[in-house]
Amino acid sequence: MLVIGGGPAGSTAAAMLAGQGHAVVLLEKAHHPRFHIGESLLPANLPLFERLGVADEMRAIGMVKRGAEFVSPWHEHRQVFQFADAWDKSMPFAYQVKRADFDHVLIRNAARRGAEVIEGCKVHAVDFLPDGGGAEIRAAHDDGREQQWRARFVVDASGRDTFIANKLKAKHRNPDHNSSAIYAHFAGARRHDGDAEGNITIFWFEHGWFWFIPLRDGVTSVGATVWPYYLKQRRGTMAEFFMETIALCPALAERLAGAERVTEVEATGNFSYVTDHTHGDNYVLLGDAFAFIDPVFSSGVMLAMQSAMIGAEAIDTSLRQPARRAQALARFDKLMRHGPKEFAWFIYRITSPTMRELFMGPRNLLRMQEALLSLLAGDIFGKTPIWPSLYAFKVLYYTICLFRLPRTIAAWRRRRINIRPVDGLGLEDR
Repeated sequence: MLVIGGGPAGSTAAAMLAGQGHAVVLLEKAHHPRFHIGESLLPANLPLFERLGVADEMRAIGMVKRGAEFVSPWHEHRQVFQFADAWDKSMPFAYQVKRADFDHVLIRNAARRGAEVIEGCKVHAVDFLPDGGGAEIRAAHDDGREQQWRARFVVDASGRDTFIANKLKAKHRNPDHNSSAIYAHFAGARRHDGDAEGNITIFWFEHGWFWFIPLRDGVTSVGATVWPYYLKQRRGTMAEFFMETIALCPALAERLAGAERVTEVEATGNFSYVTDHTHGDNYVLLGDAFAFIDPVFSSGVMLAMQSAMIGAEAIDTSLRQPARRAQALARFDKLMRHGPKEFAWFIYRITSPTMRELFMGPRNLLRMQEALLSLLAGDIFGKTPIWPSLYAFKVLYYTICLFRLPRTIAAWRRRRINIRPVDGLGLEDR
């Protein structure tokens, strides 16, 4: 078994497969610990930590996150959602983590469980062999050495590198969404008091939304997810543009008054994409190597780890019980698509006026609020019976849209303009 990538998906898959008795090699192009964005976790991550045996380590590095706050310039109040109010009351919190520490814990755990972890080794070729013969993988070490492996199964957990999807020309811009991100870390940002200190805050503004993620050591991750046309407008350095963007959101600027930026400003273009399949005869695509939509609900790490659990189970079944191979991979495909699909409906509409109204004035009619909180907590793969209530929420959404048709049409037209592809964003600094 060969795993490409040592992020949350790759390290989880390697740990699970090695724990099932398979010989696993994990190749990671970087050296841990290394910086990565995506620091806000969901309550649904916690049971996965228990399965991996890393719950205590995550507790040691995590900032407790009990809820999510939404701030809208079109509303006078702030709306806070507490995970303890979700349908399933057993997951009342999550963590905010520095991804350098978080990913380091996971990849070391994969090694402890028996995977051969090789860092500083970048895969540059995967050749799939006919008749179920597996694959030949070639990679280059940092020192220039070339090495080759032959594996029965390849696990592509290469993240936004999307190694196999690019090789097969199977990666496509998501036609229903398109966003870019600018981000950095700040020291001295103003946090809330008490149990709310670790809550993530989402700030809507004219060109998208901001995240405000408090981390354990006093540093706060701040980022803007914006429509690509806005990033195209940049003049001057990326740092100057980022601060100009923050100034467009007075509520966020207030919380950063007196704060000091302690990292370089980074930017990522064309955030949203999808691959047209989830697996082949001898490979699976996990997490961001399959698809990524938008980080507004902090679903990325949870979906990556969940896909790794599902993928490891499918691979184990395929190798031990070949007669059930097709069934196992079909189940993997269904579950892989389930997560992005369920989040996507809300993500595509999160900047619409109707959705903002529903988020800023929630009601628990037919347990809609509890179901929505369960979705925000990532509780979408278990047996929590949230789906009838979420269906009712969607009916309510469409009903409001119909009653306010002129506004709905105007918002739809604006969104079509916002998500249009924009090339040449000029992400390099000047």
